[in-house]
Amino acid sequence: MITTGMRWWSPRWRAPAAVAAGALPALAFPAPALWWFAYVALVPWMLLLRSAPTGQRAALEGWLGGAGFILAVHHWLLPSLHVFLIPVAALLGLLWIPWALLVRELLGGVPAAGRAWCALVLVPAGWLLSELVRSWQGLGGPWGLLGASQWQVAPALRLASVGGVWLVSLLVVAVNCALVLLVAVPGARLPAVAGMTGCAVLTGAVWVWAARPAESGRLRVAVVQPGPVADGPDSAERRFDIGQRLTRPLAKERVDLVVWGESSVGEDLTARPDLAGRLAALSAEVGAPLLVNVDARRADRPGIYKSAVLVGPQGPTGDRYDKMRLVPFGEYVPARALFGWATSVGRAAGEDRVRGEAPVVMDLPGRPGGRTAGTSVRLGPLVCFESAFPDMSRRLTLDGASLLIAQSATSSFQQSWAPAQHASLAALRAAENGRPMVHATLTGISVVNGPSGERIGAALPTSASTAMVYEVPLARGTTLYVRFGDWPPAAALAVLAVYCAVAGSRALRRPAPEPSPPPSRTARG
Repeated sequence: MITTGMRWWSPRWRAPAAVAAGALPALAFPAPALWWFAYVALVPWMLLLRSAPTGQRAALEGWLGGAGFILAVHHWLLPSLHVFLIPVAALLGLLWIPWALLVRELLGGVPAAGRAWCALVLVPAGWLLSELVRSWQGLGGPWGLLGASQWQVAPALRLASVGGVWLVSLLVVAVNCALVLLVAVPGARLPAVAGMTGCAVLTGAVWVWAARPAESGRLRVAVVQPGPVADGPDSAERRFDIGQRLTRPLAKERVDLVVWGESSVGEDLTARPDLAGRLAALSAEVGAPLLVNVDARRADRPGIYKSAVLVGPQGPTGDRYDKMRLVPFGEYVPARALFGWATSVGRAAGEDRVRGEAPVVMDLPGRPGGRTAGTSVRLGPLVCFESAFPDMSRRLTLDGASLLIAQSATSSFQQSWAPAQHASLAALRAAENGRPMVHATLTGISVVNGPSGERIGAALPTSASTAMVYEVPLARGTTLYVRFGDWPPAAALAVLAVYCAVAGSRALRRPAPEPSPPPSRTARG
């Protein structure tokens, strides 16, 4: 079964090989952004799993590969989580055990044609189950979903408008599964080729027939990115001053909205009327409202909130969104009584932020004589990694948002892959909802994407301290994803449930082996 010459497949090397194979898909995500690699990245891991001598071994290698994937995609969290990232990866890696068992069961040995056909459906469904469970905020949220690696591929973005990032993940895993059949099972070439052809036909059909967003106007949006500011007791005030200085020249640009990044204001505007006054005067000078982000202890209620606040020439308009989904360890420590020690070894939050209660859609005041005069433009704000959650932007779109805005700050991870990974999510959220999205950060990367997920203008790199004006196309209409929601995960769960029911029924109908007769006296001697 395993020859001594195949040293990489010997029991000694299988465990480290599983970790390395699980880490390979990380290369498809930014910053490497080898999007095409996603379609082959799972093949080594799946070949290893199908050759596992026992189900226990497959489960072990599925767990190790899942941990390797989490470590590779989230390695930039080490400054915040430090050594705690390893047990987190080990915990999340357990979610790949059911998928690993499916791979061994359906692709192991010499699968018949029927089993190969089932594998092309069930293996992607099993992968999606792992992604769905780990997307729960308590387990870290949907960062690094395999479909998110296709953020710059126009046909994949069109697929996202039909079934969200989930449909893209299903297609990517299906292609990997078909390649495994081609490489390892010569007798299954027909299902393999048919599977890849089906993926291509599905993508082409969606490209041709899926509705494209219909443009309904344009909005001039300015993104203000102050750039890195050295930590210190006055860093919030210095960041505010830079934002103010960069915003003033926009008075000549006749913009409709100015967006600042996350934590761009370090004091509650109710407690600091002087800051509110400076922002109001700035709005009047520029001739457009400002969407800022306040990271401060509230004056009207206990606790620290991160809030998107709209400010006009008369001051705050009353529209305020408090961040609902907080970053584990970065903004709160789960089970602080148990894991509070993490604050002493990394950059975990010393005090938990307070969660907001509900999403908010803000009405953008029209500038007299401007493009928004007499038209209804509504803003759907998100804060930081909330842009990773497909359901949040979909909820804002259903509530009438015309423009999705994510205010972010990745200054703690400036030299890592994190800024590029985060910025790439804007393309997916825009395509899913058929709405443009502005991803505005303090220190880069800031980007703007149109309603089909296409990049609008130039991105602002992590080295930039500037303000940039973007001509943002607005759109009307509803995508299939907004209309039907997360139907691919529901379909995957239904398929897996049917498979489990059939397998269980067969196991119950299988006759039990007859017990061996006791040895005779003569045999016992």
